[in-house]
Amino acid sequence: MSYSYLADSTYGKDNVKFLKVKKDKQNQKVHEIMEATVCVLLKGDFDVSYTEANNAPIVPTDTVKNTILILAKKYDTFPLEKFAARLALHFTSKYAHVSGLTVKITQDRWAKYNVDGKPAHHSFVHQGPEKKIICLDYDKKNGPSKYSLSTSIKDLTVLKSTNSMFYGYNVCDYTTLKPTNDRVLSTDVFATVDWCPKRLGCLNSISSGSKDEIFNHTYLTARDITLDTFAKENSPSVQATMYNMATAILKAAPQVAFVNYELPNKHYFLFDLKWFEGLENDNELFYPSPHPNGLIRCKVGRNQAKL
Repeated sequence: MSYSYLADSTYGKDNVKFLKVKKDKQNQKVHEIMEATVCVLLKGDFDVSYTEANNAPIVPTDTVKNTILILAKKYDTFPLEKFAARLALHFTSKYAHVSGLTVKITQDRWAKYNVDGKPAHHSFVHQGPEKKIICLDYDKKNGPSKYSLSTSIKDLTVLKSTNSMFYGYNVCDYTTLKPTNDRVLSTDVFATVDWCPKRLGCLNSISSGSKDEIFNHTYLTARDITLDTFAKENSPSVQATMYNMATAILKAAPQVAFVNYELPNKHYFLFDLKWFEGLENDNELFYPSPHPNGLIRCKVGRNQAKL
């Protein structure tokens, strides 16, 4: 008997980057662009490549890379949920021994800017660290109606200088934090919607493009709800605000099963300047503390009786 056994494995290609230009059919100088970074990891009957040094079943990672780029050229990649579904169906149908895969696609955010008062036809400004992330996990034995798909907004950095409170929390002998009804609130939003396959449809329908409008609308709606709620709510806590954001997204997007938020509470501490001639600091001058930071997470779903 061998001393060890292969408990699990996957492999593929990571950091496959491309910029896709989508040209308007009526005016070839009017463009949309998409910059993406793709990771495809294959699952299947590859055990002997690990345990017996037999490379026969391995689809080279260079082939995986070439496949991603060829499909990105041949087919529409807008939105990326559709492209992820196409990749999943391609690899699992082309190679009989590939039983499934995981796909992660990260999209940079580019936006057109105004020139002479109108959006430029083909000039864009990079929108900082903010990303859109697509994650798909699929095993073909379960069929194209069974999969796990999520869409995320990551590193959307926001700050408001008032309308944030925090008081009434648990206090013990280790507590030094003072309650406040007016503070700076800042965070790097990481929001994820988990799609419901039963309500969204199978991978074939996603790959066909019939769900494009749902993906586009839901992403923009989730982003708008996040920003609007953050701005408008007199926040009693990060916990309460993120729960309200998630609930609003669920109400607006019936194809979404769960909404997840991960919000670091980036602290800004008020400088105490009373040592200088009793100088008062009325929430005007703060120290941006890089760490440590609070980290708050939640996953919110619907009550079944309210569907």
